[in-house]
Amino acid sequence: MSYLTGYTLDQKNLRVSGILITLLGAVLMSFDPIFIRYSGVSGFDTTFLFGLFTAISMPFFIQMRDERGVIGALRASGWPVLFSGLLMLGSASSLVLSIKLTSVANTFVILSISPALAAAFSWLFLGEVTKRATWISIISIMIGIAIVVSGSFGSGTLMGDVLAGLAVTCLSLNQTLLRKYQGVSRMASVGVGGFLLAVAMFFLAAPSTYSLNTWIIMGLMGLFTAPFGRVLSQVATRYITAPEVGMLLMIETVLAPLFAFGFFGEIPHQESFIGGTIIVVTILIYAVISGREEA
Repeated sequence: MSYLTGYTLDQKNLRVSGILITLLGAVLMSFDPIFIRYSGVSGFDTTFLFGLFTAISMPFFIQMRDERGVIGALRASGWPVLFSGLLMLGSASSLVLSIKLTSVANTFVILSISPALAAAFSWLFLGEVTKRATWISIISIMIGIAIVVSGSFGSGTLMGDVLAGLAVTCLSLNQTLLRKYQGVSRMASVGVGGFLLAVAMFFLAAPSTYSLNTWIIMGLMGLFTAPFGRVLSQVATRYITAPEVGMLLMIETVLAPLFAFGFFGEIPHQESFIGGTIIVVTILIYAVISGREEA
């Protein structure tokens, strides 16, 4: 039975797996700001190092885990793996530039439309109609994120906001693409994206100035947590829709400040607690409802 039609008990179990995989991926990606803070670099340097180490780690793990090997996985994945890598390049580079040109609050609010945009792309390219419960959850999460960043929203430039819009468009398109092409190797997709990022950012970064500490910290991030967080979020598109993946990934907005508190003692603002509560409760309710859903 096609994943676009019908609903069986097996599909129900796969949906639960997809939700859990997405949440695990979000947890891993939520550590990104911690590694970046400890590394002492940011912006183009961070993106370059993430791309470089991702381009190293993904082929290694493909060779270990995929009997086809790196070349075989790339060939089997076809043109979508290159397109996915280009979209990853677009989303990551646009995000970095957006944060440099506008406020983080503006960027986060614009990124919160990712699930809604993914829903539009899924309907346009896949014919998938997003359920009403999903739309309600998406709107609730967007409200929660708006509350989290309400204290600093509004500062920044138009160009930075436009770049944030480009980043979220590339991200949503990539989720929809991988939802459609189920056979694409997710590790190959992230690896290609990492390679393109490293090449593009090499001309804007300054590798000769990095300390040993920077290389070690970013190595831990780029070899393990960051790429595998993205691999898991892409794997999840095999089991749940792109809008659902985008919505569940918004839990990063809650986890990142909590990790910052745990590692750096940064106390979140009151708005973060209010908005974060809305986001967490929404995702928990949605996960429970999805887990109990019947045919």
